[in-house]
Amino acid sequence: MIAIVNIYLKSGVLDSQGKAVHHALDSLGFSDILEDVRVGRQVILKLKSQNDDEARVEAEHMAKKLLANTVIEDYKIEILQ
Repeated sequence: MIAIVNIYLKSGVLDSQGKAVHHALDSLGFSDILEDVRVGRQVILKLKSQNDDEARVEAEHMAKKLLANTVIEDYKIEILQ
């Protein structure tokens, strides 16, 4: 099983990397961006789990305990086989 954990700042938290990327894209002539750019990270985990539910629970524990700072970050988990 593969668990993909996408981690990103909560909507009320200032994303300084996103601001820098937005400014750089605008400077390069990419003016189609209507809203702020948000920068996050992705963690890909190969798990020994036998089924989707087991893998999701394990990835959820990892995200809460280590991968995400749940005070300022949200995350989404996707399970692949």
